[in-house]
Amino acid sequence: MEVSAPGIVVAVTPFGESDAVVAVFTEAEGIYKGLAKGGQSRGKAPLWQKGNLVQARWVARLEDQLGVFSGEMIHAGAALAMDDPWALGILSAVCAVAEGALPEREAHPRIFRGLLHLIAHASEGAAMLGEVIRWELGLLQELGYGLDLSECAVTGARDGLAYVSPRTGRAVSAAGAGLWKERLLPLPAFLAGDSAGDMAQFADGLRVTGRFLARDAFGLRHLGVPPPRILLEERVWAAARQEAPLS
Repeated sequence: MEVSAPGIVVAVTPFGESDAVVAVFTEAEGIYKGLAKGGQSRGKAPLWQKGNLVQARWVARLEDQLGVFSGEMIHAGAALAMDDPWALGILSAVCAVAEGALPEREAHPRIFRGLLHLIAHASEGAAMLGEVIRWELGLLQELGYGLDLSECAVTGARDGLAYVSPRTGRAVSAAGAGLWKERLLPLPAFLAGDSAGDMAQFADGLRVTGRFLARDAFGLRHLGVPPPRILLEERVWAAARQEAPLS
């Protein structure tokens, strides 16, 4: 059996002294895992890095085998993000979320294209945080855990949306929240198109998507949120408290 397609490297795990087990996300075939022989070696390690877009070839005798990967570089996303801590943190987080949340060998072309967009623009650093949050919302939607941020769950109003119910994932307006607002998650204005977003809003947005990733995408499979995603959210919260600039 053989699969050959452009794919995004979303996970790399050392195997033995010089090999690596890698996970590659392709548009038409989903995520495949396989052995990259020499994947830790000086010559091949730069290819098998999270965030790289590669022309991957996966070969196995039987469909249920691990298989073996070979590949060629298309876009060195990992190297381009290396000099920017924000870009590197974003790249690590979104790759880990994709690898952990998406079932293997199941096509999710919309999520693939969104991830490809994030990788292509990773050099923009923290300015991409809003796109990361929108991508996570799309991933939740794709998996059947979508949030409804179109109207207030209490009043039906489409204006003045200010909160998200942590239980239902539905938006709530300031008027509809009433005495319950302390139990609701803040809905950042940029998700309603009211602003370009800032660190405080990005922190709130990551809190919203993180809540439902933890409960649904990962929790229902008895998995924890990947550490790179947790670290990204913590860093954004720290920057928001310091009112740090996006650069």
